[in-house]
Amino acid sequence: MKLNALFVGGLLAAAAAVPAAADQTFYQTKLDGPSEAPPNISPGTGMATVSIDSDLRTMHIHESFSGLMADTTVSHIHCCTTAPNSGTAGVATAIPTFPDFPSGVREGVYDHTFDMKNASNYNPAFIAANGNNVDGAFNALLTGLNTGGAYSNIHSTMFPMGEIRGFLAPIPEPETYAMLLAGLAMISAVARRRRA
Repeated sequence: MKLNALFVGGLLAAAAAVPAAADQTFYQTKLDGPSEAPPNISPGTGMATVSIDSDLRTMHIHESFSGLMADTTVSHIHCCTTAPNSGTAGVATAIPTFPDFPSGVREGVYDHTFDMKNASNYNPAFIAANGNNVDGAFNALLTGLNTGGAYSNIHSTMFPMGEIRGFLAPIPEPETYAMLLAGLAMISAVARRRRA
């Protein structure tokens, strides 16, 4: 009876990991000057993390940056390049910049959650190019994020086309893997006890 309870608990923990991955997807990138197009000599660095909640249709953006050669002007996500992890694309998110993005600084942190059902959180040209509605724009942005065609870009006065950027790539949700590993460990323990 105890072994069956452990087995069922393991299966439930493993199964619980699957829906968590379906609700929220995480993307991350390192931002730097050599990743710009064309590359530049900026010593600035940063990190951008984006999480998409497909059920709520929200996008959370966290950017941190430092060491820029000039004061910030704007920041946004560009999408979608024709080849993964290379090239340039138009701005997909709100223009001229993310709301409340810190401008006129050389280091800072930005943290904001967007309602992606709201057209004001997209560039109107991006909406027009993707079915002329927010559903099409949201799906195009998701496709770009999942295929290496979307990048985070921070622009400055010295580099108006972008001082630091990086292509966003999917990362596993830590909680999902923790639950999956816990479930697999329980199943493994049950299997070992049955063999003994």
